[in-house]
Amino acid sequence: MQLSEQEIVRRENLDKIRDLGIEPFPAAMYPVNATAAEIKAGVETDDEGAVTNFQEVCLAGRFMSKRVMGKASFAELQDSSGRIQLYVSRDDIAPGEDKALYNTLFKKLLDLGDFIGVKGFVFKTRVGEISVHVKELTFLGKSLRPLPVVKKDEDGNVYDSFTDPELRYRQRYVDLTVNPEVREIFKKRSKLISSIRRFLDDLGLMEVETPVLQNIHGGASARPFKTHHNTLDTPMYMRIANELYLKRLIVGGFDGVYEIGKMFRNEGMDRTHNPEFTMMEFYVAYKDYEWMMDTTEELLETVAKAVTGDGKTKIGDKEIDFKGPYRRLTMYDAIKEYTGHDISGMDEAALLSLCKELHIETDKSMGRGKLIDEIFGEKVEHLLIQPTFITDYPVEMSPLTKKHRSKAGLVERFELIINGKEVANAYSELNDPIDQRERFEAQLELAKRGDDESMPLDEDFLRSLEYGMPPTSGIGIGIDRLTMLLTGQTSIQEVLFFPQMRNEV
Repeated sequence: MQLSEQEIVRRENLDKIRDLGIEPFPAAMYPVNATAAEIKAGVETDDEGAVTNFQEVCLAGRFMSKRVMGKASFAELQDSSGRIQLYVSRDDIAPGEDKALYNTLFKKLLDLGDFIGVKGFVFKTRVGEISVHVKELTFLGKSLRPLPVVKKDEDGNVYDSFTDPELRYRQRYVDLTVNPEVREIFKKRSKLISSIRRFLDDLGLMEVETPVLQNIHGGASARPFKTHHNTLDTPMYMRIANELYLKRLIVGGFDGVYEIGKMFRNEGMDRTHNPEFTMMEFYVAYKDYEWMMDTTEELLETVAKAVTGDGKTKIGDKEIDFKGPYRRLTMYDAIKEYTGHDISGMDEAALLSLCKELHIETDKSMGRGKLIDEIFGEKVEHLLIQPTFITDYPVEMSPLTKKHRSKAGLVERFELIINGKEVANAYSELNDPIDQRERFEAQLELAKRGDDESMPLDEDFLRSLEYGMPPTSGIGIGIDRLTMLLTGQTSIQEVLFFPQMRNEV
């Protein structure tokens, strides 16, 4: 392994620390009782400005800067909540013969990024900065690689910053350490997921878990990842959706279930797609897609307020408001509004001709549903910025959806589009096993034409429907895309701790 000059120095310091009788990677627990943020937010002072609380604090974190000024020094400690200034006096932390230890360890051997623990009391400096007067310093962990320390010049210009996207995604541990705004994105993601759970729990739904490895990759139109089970000597697939298993639970007698979990689709990667992604799906018996639209508005308004405070978010120069009600527009009406063409009566040949006129690429595997989907995706979807429900899809596009109760050739389905991207997909679920078998068989015909995203026939799911499933509505919401919206990000890699990357050369 080739070491840089700084890495060599750090390994030399590691040996010197051991020579002092200090274990550089101690196993003992350190009794932390406060964080930097808690101290800064909770300081109380008397009339003279002296701090009256936090008389004995114990913090731990990374050693991030140091200014030695003779017998006293200032430093910065960074923990999971932020940074706080330390005031370190040789006479306070190293009485008597330990002064030499202080001079050697603190002034010479501590490297930026090392983990330390400090005990002391809180005070305000003459310029009003909240600081910790250190009475005891403990070494907790050696950093053998130098962190990319962000610096500013006298004009406020930032340099030496860790901003290269590929490095940031590959070395997220460094990104989280030196770019505090990145940690805030993931704190908001966590808050988003917990607020969804609270909403669904309060709705009376039960959280469940369904298989990730499946014999049949059903529930969506997508290419799966394929593997092999050695003991069973059978091919298996990473799930592309959990829909069919959740519906089985409705058949089994649960009135409402939900799952938040990973899905896997063996498809391309771009700014809004990652092969491994997080979905939330829930299904409720005795409901339909109209109820689901109302509930989705309430859910997203609640979640947006929990994450942003006011339910609004900015992406570039666009402000998006999650407060309902959202606009509702049928698929045919949306295409007519944005292209001027009424496709409601067009067959496959007419749609192919229209795609050619609109300069939309097609291939022979595309049936009527795929052609309509291409027209919508190319000419409409990216123009829908504020939350919009696109409803009443053609039956060819929706093999798991109940036929519309009053509109021939359509199904009771909606997608929620925000900032030009699909965020949610929902149905009045198809519970007629005979109709469902015919839809699956139509998908098999598309597969014969070369459509590798068509849905396979699942005999066990059909058997479950034959036992009877009540009227049901279900929805899937992409957690990653929703997080992008509520944190103002334009790339999915920014909201995934460890996005998929090519192997390092």
